[in-house]
Amino acid sequence: MSGGAESLLGEAVYKQLLDRIFTGELAPGAALSVPALAAELDVSRSPVRDSVQRLVADGLAVHTPHAGARVAHVDEREMAGVFAVRELLDGLAAREATLRASAADVRRLTEHVEGQTARLAEPADALAEARHDLEFHTAVRDLADNRALSDALHRLDVKAHLYNSGLWSDDRGRTLAVAEHAAIVRAIEIGDAAEAERAAVAHVAALAVRMRRLARG
Repeated sequence: MSGGAESLLGEAVYKQLLDRIFTGELAPGAALSVPALAAELDVSRSPVRDSVQRLVADGLAVHTPHAGARVAHVDEREMAGVFAVRELLDGLAAREATLRASAADVRRLTEHVEGQTARLAEPADALAEARHDLEFHTAVRDLADNRALSDALHRLDVKAHLYNSGLWSDDRGRTLAVAEHAAIVRAIEIGDAAEAERAAVAHVAALAVRMRRLARG
């Protein structure tokens, strides 16, 4: 298999495992056995091993000597720390994105939010909503053009999605999140870096509150 094909396969395996974690199919504490997952996915062990290592690096899995990797447990206290850091870093990413975004970049962000808005008329699909949210934030961070910032926020964001509070199945929460995304894009569009930062910080802070409320019932 060529290097490019191996890379594509590895990414596909990683996304499958990520989806299973996000949906709860691989629940916190679940074993991530490379041989078992390779047999189940009908692939060689190498891309599965690499994907599990990525999950560990992302904080979605933990590795214990002589026991292997398992899906990580994330509690409310840890999530509070994750969101506190995300507020600062997502705000910085939005500010930097505003200063660097081209007209074409703004159009792509606008189209993304328009797609999210259109999907609000459909029944909630928690996995799809989590993906779209991650895609939106990744797009903003990519525009900031700061690899260290993007890498740090990716790890924080995927860890936040590990905390399954039912946020992406809640219609009101979906509507609020899309409105907050739209506010970030509007600020980027008009070139108001300070407002983009404020909108991004407010969005992450509000997400943390809504997630905590849903988790507590």
